[in-house]
Amino acid sequence: RERTGAGMMECKKALTETEGDIDAAAEALRKSGLAKADKKASRVAAEGVVAIHIAADGKLGAIVEVNCETDFVAKNDDFLALANKLAELVATRNPVDVAALSTLEINGVSVEETRKALIGKIGENMSIRRFRRVEATGALNNYIHGGAKVGVLVDITGGDVPLAKDVSMHIAASKPKSLDSKGVPAEDIAKERAVAEGKAAESGKPPEIVAKMVEGSIAKYLKEVSLLSQPFVKDEKMTIEALMKSRSAVINGFTLYVVGEGIEKKVTDFAAEVAEAAAAAAR
Repeated sequence: RERTGAGMMECKKALTETEGDIDAAAEALRKSGLAKADKKASRVAAEGVVAIHIAADGKLGAIVEVNCETDFVAKNDDFLALANKLAELVATRNPVDVAALSTLEINGVSVEETRKALIGKIGENMSIRRFRRVEATGALNNYIHGGAKVGVLVDITGGDVPLAKDVSMHIAASKPKSLDSKGVPAEDIAKERAVAEGKAAESGKPPEIVAKMVEGSIAKYLKEVSLLSQPFVKDEKMTIEALMKSRSAVINGFTLYVVGEGIEKKVTDFAAEVAEAAAAAAR
């Protein structure tokens, strides 16, 4: 049990089948865990955590999102340890993508086998969704919020640690899409424009007025989602850009991860599931 993390009955069964050969039993349990992982691969994993690793010099860091099926497992020590180790691997080994990260090793075992073994042990699907490695221009600071559901990694030149922490917390709270309006994704602007055009068209105003209304809406949207133009959460009379200028500091860039963002979660009716299980038991 200490070697595999498997349950008592599973260990007993494996030892019986291998006639008491501990090494063979451990290998059988490992293969069983991998098989279980393959069966669970199609299940939606929209919960999880964001993990961050920053090198001692503050110049190199990584942020990673690792998903599971339930919030309960997201608090599991083994799951958290895996997420933190993955962030460290991204920072130190610089894999190009998730597939490359999965081939790296943790204590002599590949990340992919480690992931599958943990799925077999805990019983939930888990996946490495995304990561980013940052080589800072200035110094890195981070902030983890809400049980590691929101993570921020920010690169700032100048200022001090309290300022960097304030900026990190602001990003977590206000969730900007980019540093400035130039960085807002084109698809997000297109969606906002479509909504603005629909609302403006309903006004019944002349086309030239409608066009100005749409552009005004887009300008407002860009201001709301660009970090530098957002009002500082601790002092809404001051924008983040003004805050940085007042402290002779510059934000070089940031990464914001929100767990499960964009993943379509399965909606379950617990009462219906219980009723169905009761009916099945009765039959």
